[in-house]
Formats: sequence, structure tokens, C-alpha cells
Amino acid sequence: MATPRNELDAGERALRLALAGVAAWRLTHLLALEDGPADAIVKLRVWAGSGPIGELVDCFDCLSIWVAAGFVPFVARSSRPSERAVSWLALSGIACALQQITAGPGEAEQDLILDPGEQ
Repeated sequence: MATPRNELDAGERALRLALAGVAAWRLTHLLALEDGPADAIVKLRVWAGSGPIGELVDCFDCLSIWVAAGFVPFVARSSRPSERAVSWLALSGIACALQQITAGPGEAEQDLILDPGEQ
């Protein structure tokens, strides 16, 4: 039986979730941990400073929440708020899990390091 146009079969839903999860990790990694082409991303982080936006960009897990939000329409084809909310959190979770798996020495712990003045 054919599925309606806006419905996806289980395989396509899983593929979309996996692709969006990897994309969310990649974009979050770029924004939080890389210099970017022509140092554009590092300049953005310097511009953001130590205020709320700067703190958001410096925290991989925090930033992944907001980056993942942009991929929700790709994954959650339904207009049900519960499906969108679960997809949003799942995408952020995938990004965070991938970061833990792929992090180099000291990279995964960087969000836990406090400035000497904050202790």
C-alpha cells in the first residue's frame, strides 16, 4: 500500500534522522571548536565575547540544542509538537554523542574547565 506523500517509511525516517544528526554535529563542531575558513568562525567567537552569546558558542552541548532546531523540519514531517520536540532533542543528543566519540584529547572536557576566577 502506498503511503501518503507527507508520510515516510521507517527506513527513510531513520536515514533522515541519521543524516540530520551528523549534520547537526558537523555544524555545531564548526561553530564551537573550529577556526573556519579564513578564521571567520574564530572571529565570530571573539566578537561574541564572554557574554551570553559567547558562552553559548563556547559550550558544544548548549550550542547543539540550537543547531539541532534547524534540522527538525527535515526529520519531523508531522506537525505534531510532540514529534517535533522529540526529534529536536534526539538530534542534539546524536550531536553530543558523536562529539564524545570523536573528541580528541582534552576536547570533550573543555566545557568543564573553569577559569581560575570562577572557582
